[in-house]
Amino acid sequence: MFFILIKKSKCALRTKLKCAICSENVSMRYNPMEEWSIDGVLCGDCYSKKLSEYYPGIHKQINKK
Repeated sequence: MFFILIKKSKCALRTKLKCAICSENVSMRYNPMEEWSIDGVLCGDCYSKKLSEYYPGIHKQINKK
């Protein structure tokens, strides 16, 4: 008789993701653009920095209410 142990994986929402650039914990994950050639997810600060490098100029945040 064989027993197969199945190890339960952690829920994806509970795992601590690290930013691919600064290695900080990511609370809101951002996927990098393909042109940036970055593997992994980015935190909001690093995503904003890379976005401003890729699209130079003045950026204005617009919130919809």
